[in-house]
Amino acid sequence: MNNQNLIIYDFEILFNILKEIEEHLNFKLLHLSKEEYSKFKFDKFANFIVISKKNININNQILFTKYPLSLVKLIEIINIRFLKNKFIQQSEFDLGLYKINLNSRNIFNEESKLSLTEKECDIIIFLKNSNKPVKINELQLEVWGHNLKLETHTVETHIYRLRKKISETFKNDNFIISSKLGYIIK
Repeated sequence: MNNQNLIIYDFEILFNILKEIEEHLNFKLLHLSKEEYSKFKFDKFANFIVISKKNININNQILFTKYPLSLVKLIEIINIRFLKNKFIQQSEFDLGLYKINLNSRNIFNEESKLSLTEKECDIIIFLKNSNKPVKINELQLEVWGHNLKLETHTVETHIYRLRKKISETFKNDNFIISSKLGYIIK
């Protein structure tokens, strides 16, 4: 069994049915009553889905209002939702105050969202994964895939435009720092 958790909210019949076949499922089952729901710590679970008969305004919810439920179809829906969650989790990276989604090529925080080009995403991810400042020639080689024949102005222009976009959207002039040692994300 892996770290996937299926939380069944106030739907005891469904929980009991799935409990009978739990050994054949690739997720852990939990049941929450109405009373337990308000005290439940969802932040303890990285990968969860909630199934309920009514909308409880939670992101990872599967709402069932049509009956009868086909057990095979239900398991299929649950597994597809877990796959989608995993795909989303793998495509999003934390960048301190921001997150970047590689699928949508957006960088965002709670207030704003900014669309990025593919090259801008590549620059940010490379700088994020580097533990030290990165020189222009290293960006040329690793992000553009070119040797030193590429104009350094190309890299500098991309960095300048990216910093300007971030500054205008997020009011942050210190996202990408430049120094004698190179560029780094703070």
